[in-house]
Amino acid sequence: MKKSRLLLLLAGILLVAIIVLQFFWNPLEPKAEYVPYREFCQKVEAGLVASAEISGEDVFFTEKQITFITENPHSPTFREFLLRNGVKVSVQKSGESIFYGIMDLLFYVIFFGGIVLVFRKFISPNTFKVVRKTGVSFKDVVGMDELKKYMIQVMDIMKHPDDYARRGIRMPKGILLEGAPGNGKTLFARALAGQAKVPFIPAKATDFESMFMAIGPMKIKLLFHKARRRAPCIVFIDEFDGIGTRRNYTGSALETENTRIVTALLNELDGFQKNSGILVLAATNSIAALDEALIRPGRFDVRVKVPFPDEKARTELAKMYLAGKSFDSSVTPEKIARLSEGLSAAKIESAINEAALSSMQEGRSQISLADLEREFLRT
Repeated sequence: MKKSRLLLLLAGILLVAIIVLQFFWNPLEPKAEYVPYREFCQKVEAGLVASAEISGEDVFFTEKQITFITENPHSPTFREFLLRNGVKVSVQKSGESIFYGIMDLLFYVIFFGGIVLVFRKFISPNTFKVVRKTGVSFKDVVGMDELKKYMIQVMDIMKHPDDYARRGIRMPKGILLEGAPGNGKTLFARALAGQAKVPFIPAKATDFESMFMAIGPMKIKLLFHKARRRAPCIVFIDEFDGIGTRRNYTGSALETENTRIVTALLNELDGFQKNSGILVLAATNSIAALDEALIRPGRFDVRVKVPFPDEKARTELAKMYLAGKSFDSSVTPEKIARLSEGLSAAKIESAINEAALSSMQEGRSQISLADLEREFLRT
């Protein structure tokens, strides 16, 4: 990167030097004796001038193979006057005109180069990373047992589509995970990809936002184009309600862009073949906010409610979050499960972490049940 910047800097300095030299100094400019313009005109009319070169403010002419110089009158009829008297005329661009020509060229290079750089930034082929190994499997996901069983069968369809096709069964095109924030929708998607051992392409709603119109739909096309090249694979779109909201034809720029994004999504989902090997997994906090055309059967076939963890799941979560922490005998996973009823997995983890921090601030080496009760009450 440093080498390329240095080369660009050197090229810029060289270009500026060339412009300055061209504008202020011309080594090829001939040395000539000055002749008043009136005398020059008399020589032309007398047929003594063989050729003339118009260069900026000066006119160079030859008489008997000797070069002279006179003023350029900048008259619209001057060139015609020379030609009618048999003078061979040539026009040399001045340093000023060359300078402005180069400046115009630089402007267009910078302008269009800037547009290319902006588009490359927003729709670069590396916009969506393909994750080969997520490092997470179903063992790392507490609860969601029914969903795990269902997804294991979906993964089998993904890997053996022909076997299921003979039975008239196709893989779902899309699965919607709905639930409150912090209940593990994103973790489940990563675990699914890790369990299936297929490429995983994660995206979120903010990836499709841009200050430029039409960038969002182009990114949708790029995402699914990348998925088709790597099938079988899983495409995961987090915060789906951020881009799949109901279309509103108010005419505003924001709503127009949202409509284009939703339309692009519909086109891509409809373009999937029955056995394309691409599973679209989307997480949302509210299905009611989504466009009806997106969530109809044939696009997102399955809707799964990701609930708050039950008591058994909360107990397992407490064991997992207490690992590596020091706590006294009053603290048990079962007590934490009772204290955290109705809370998401993320809130349980946060409360246990805050309790550990409180005990350390008070100079104690172990978490007490009182620390946990206080933090869960705050939550």
